[in-house]
Amino acid sequence: MRRAGRLVVPKGQAPADRVLLERSAIEELSHHADPWRVLRILSEFVEGFDALNNVGPAVTVFGSARTQASESYYADGVALGAALARRGFAVITGGGPGIMEAVNRGCQEAGGLSVGCNIELPNEQSLNEYVDLGVEFRYFFVRKNMFVKYARGFVIFPGGYGTLDELFESLTLAQTGKIEHFPIVLFGTRYWKGLLDWLGDEVLRSGGIDREDLDLVTVTDDPEEAAAMATRPIPGMVDDFAPRDGEAPSQH
Repeated sequence: MRRAGRLVVPKGQAPADRVLLERSAIEELSHHADPWRVLRILSEFVEGFDALNNVGPAVTVFGSARTQASESYYADGVALGAALARRGFAVITGGGPGIMEAVNRGCQEAGGLSVGCNIELPNEQSLNEYVDLGVEFRYFFVRKNMFVKYARGFVIFPGGYGTLDELFESLTLAQTGKIEHFPIVLFGTRYWKGLLDWLGDEVLRSGGIDREDLDLVTVTDDPEEAAAMATRPIPGMVDDFAPRDGEAPSQH
């Protein structure tokens, strides 16, 4: 059995995202399945908004679920989570293993609020043990909305397709003005160098982006600097939830 939102479902049942995106033979004969599914999606938004509405100032951190505790990036994730907690910020991750676990761990051990937004997958991914507030989602797009809505900035560690998807979605939102004054910090200069060189060469030269689009991201190898970049004061922006110096958000 596997948890999916408020439900417990058979392990062999297809994830909700796949059911939504693939048209089955039964749906070919029915015009009602997708409209009713909208109510399920709506309820997931309501559950996420209700759970995260009082988190306060937070930074969302992405990175590989495959990172091992023995790797240096795991230690950096722990250090980043602690640095953000000391600055009075909660952390929001995907709630799984690897970098997500490291950041949640560092934040929790430093007395901050550690949030995990988990996702239903064919191979079950449980919330890691360092999550104080956990929400489980069926749909990727609902979960990704929570990552953006309740964060003041992103820090993105090395990772695979999922991490790259989250990186480019955040860049697209910033480039098109859907989110403003939103720090996007890449952690790991060596890891991201090839991608940034390609963007600054091939993509820029072909006219796919403007030169100022390259300034949407900053890069660092220092957890303290990443925390400072992701939480830097935003001129002209009033933040009703800004913590006082040295004050960590309360755990709910």
